[in-house]
Amino acid sequence: MNKAELIEQIAKDAGITKKQANESLESFTGAVVSTLKKGETVTLVGFGTFSVTARAARNGRNPQTGATIKIKARKVPKFKAGKDFSAKIAGGKAKK
Repeated sequence: MNKAELIEQIAKDAGITKKQANESLESFTGAVVSTLKKGETVTLVGFGTFSVTARAARNGRNPQTGATIKIKARKVPKFKAGKDFSAKIAGGKAKK
């Protein structure tokens, strides 16, 4: 599913226009990004948690030349699926 298909599904399920669905999705993603930039987490109970983790600097290897390169430390986004979400995907029964 791509973004356009997701917007169409949201609009259909919520009974709103695609423009309103797009604005809602943009608002959600913007809120998640701005919260993560502050170093905070976003937890949606039953769905999962968005967070930021620090990735340490390390040595890597250029696959074309085989030369060793230095990869800088950086922050990366992370998502941990919630228990109910994981159970629904796996086909198990989620708590109600």
